[in-house]
Amino acid sequence: MSQHLAHMSVQQLKGVGTMLADKLAKLGLYTLQDVLFHLPRDYEDRSHITAINAARSGASLLLEGEVLSCDVQNGKRQSLAVRLSDGSGQITLRFYHFYPQQKEHFKRNTRVRVFGEVRLGASGLEMYHPEYKAVRVNEPLPDAKLTALYPTTEGLTQARLRQLVGDALVFATPQSLPELLPPFINQRFDLLQALHTVHNPPNHIKRELLLLRVHPAQQRLAFEELTAHQISLAQRRQHVQILQAPVLAADCPLATQFLDLLPFSITNAQRRVWQEIAQDLQQAKAMLRLVQGDVGAGKTVVAALAACHAIAQGWQVALMAPTEILAEQHFINFNQWFSQLGFKVAWLSGKQSTKERNTSLTIVASGEAHIVVGTHALFQESVQFGRLGLVIIDEQHRFGVEQRLALRQKGEQWGMCPHQLIMTATPIPRTLAMSAYGDLDTSVIDELPPNRTPVTTVALPNARRADVIERVRANCQTGKQAYWVCTLIEESEQLEAQAAQAIYEELQQELPELRLGLVHGKLKASEKQAIMAEFKQGNLDLLVATTVIEVGVDVPNSSLMIIENAERLGLAQLHQLRGRVGRGSTVSYCVLMYQPPLSHMGQERLAIMRATTDGFLIAEKDLELRGPGEVLGTKQTGLVEFKVADLARDQQLLKTAQQLARNLLKDNPHNAQALVQRWLPNAPKYVAV
Repeated sequence: MSQHLAHMSVQQLKGVGTMLADKLAKLGLYTLQDVLFHLPRDYEDRSHITAINAARSGASLLLEGEVLSCDVQNGKRQSLAVRLSDGSGQITLRFYHFYPQQKEHFKRNTRVRVFGEVRLGASGLEMYHPEYKAVRVNEPLPDAKLTALYPTTEGLTQARLRQLVGDALVFATPQSLPELLPPFINQRFDLLQALHTVHNPPNHIKRELLLLRVHPAQQRLAFEELTAHQISLAQRRQHVQILQAPVLAADCPLATQFLDLLPFSITNAQRRVWQEIAQDLQQAKAMLRLVQGDVGAGKTVVAALAACHAIAQGWQVALMAPTEILAEQHFINFNQWFSQLGFKVAWLSGKQSTKERNTSLTIVASGEAHIVVGTHALFQESVQFGRLGLVIIDEQHRFGVEQRLALRQKGEQWGMCPHQLIMTATPIPRTLAMSAYGDLDTSVIDELPPNRTPVTTVALPNARRADVIERVRANCQTGKQAYWVCTLIEESEQLEAQAAQAIYEELQQELPELRLGLVHGKLKASEKQAIMAEFKQGNLDLLVATTVIEVGVDVPNSSLMIIENAERLGLAQLHQLRGRVGRGSTVSYCVLMYQPPLSHMGQERLAIMRATTDGFLIAEKDLELRGPGEVLGTKQTGLVEFKVADLARDQQLLKTAQQLARNLLKDNPHNAQALVQRWLPNAPKYVAV
């Protein structure tokens, strides 16, 4: 019986010693199974010649043309530059490592066929160190097939990777690489056929089809990958719910007292979601609930109602937000509400002085603080809770799964697992929620408070800047307030702060009669808070800010927002920013300023923003345009990058994958675990569940 590829080391392949094994380990490849599931990111296509005017930067192409000139150029580094034309356009072949006789290969009017990656260089389109050969007019192409290109690491060539994959495929048999999905799933391709097709595509398959990843062989693998992800999410959920959680009564007089304090009535949607939470809290297993609500739908009030259930029965609540400015806003709200009800709210942040921090740590550990609000400082080991019963996390997509688990473990010392309530104002498309947060139940607050006015959105080129400044003047002279948001393409707080400072000074000169404030990421938390408080109290007319004001800032009197370079931001972020206006009963406007010419995606984004204020519709479009990693900020979501599946494209597979994952966990846990090992070898191990 052949050995399982999941248990065969890469060193069993010919020519793989310790040094090469170390390089493969950098790619996460330890076994022959890992090598086979290291799937191509692209394919070289030498099967046809591309016209130079159709060549685009980043593509590896076969071109053919006649030499116009060949010169040695002196720049920072000397190079041999060959100008090639095929009648449709021109390209420069550039060689930094060349020998004097090489010029002989490129005599004027010589016909040359070249293969390499097209880039944008000093002279327009260029190819660096392409493969080349002299050819006759109409010389036939050799019989060429698509060649796989893999994600790689330093010191590991594509040719070597291809050879290793080929050698590993020799070991692959139905016994050494068994099918883990039920027979009815393997429609047109079984696993081995699918892998052979993807690594070595037959001649008739077009590269474009493979790049879209819609070939049946790729779809077969995509379905298996989605199933593995769903199993991993389900295991995580079981892992969290295996511990007992505090049983909190659904009937809560404190919540009624809290509602009586509010100067408004909650919406039907808020009441419904609160009831769903109350149902969860009376179970002996941990609640895991994601509450989605569009900007301004009133998630904070729902979180406060959930907190009432816990503190009324002697349990502590931890509320965590991703930024200082949002965490402080929550602290101010919760302190205002709960101090009136006789409960203590503590504040924990990375920017506190040692003395303030120690005071907070003491009252949190003793249980004297009923609610603890903070940033990710709440995760730190030094933070001990007296009796943690409920964890509320705002803007979940900014925190990783592992961070969520770390906060949960703070409550495990009594053999109890705290309930988890996760809130987001970033509407998440259903498919994405199923995939990224498949371990969570979902509630949606799908109704805005009755006093909200829709925001009118317009897009204007930068050339209309003077008109926009006049509009700000007119708006603020009627007693209303405005935001001016500066965005930079570089993710640098330093540069953003400088750009915001420059715009602030420009607007001070243009609008001397208005009171201006400036907020950016380089300010201390106390300075930001002070300026925001001034704006909220109406002592400032215009707030110039970077995107730090994206979430959670509530100033009902602000009715105009200008967003500079709006084409640089994703839809979700634009929607979040726009949500800072239209929070009162005044008609509100959002002006998206852009720098022409707009890219196709830039045009689409601005058109969508003008057309709708529906956060869920915007989120679906954002997913189509940018992909899941960007929408959720993959760096922190704990959402693994998919190898072949694509959440926007493969939506139709997801429901079946989710159902199959449940069935496998119940009826065939061995296969379920083997699937996770195959596709997600680095996923946390929850085998003990």
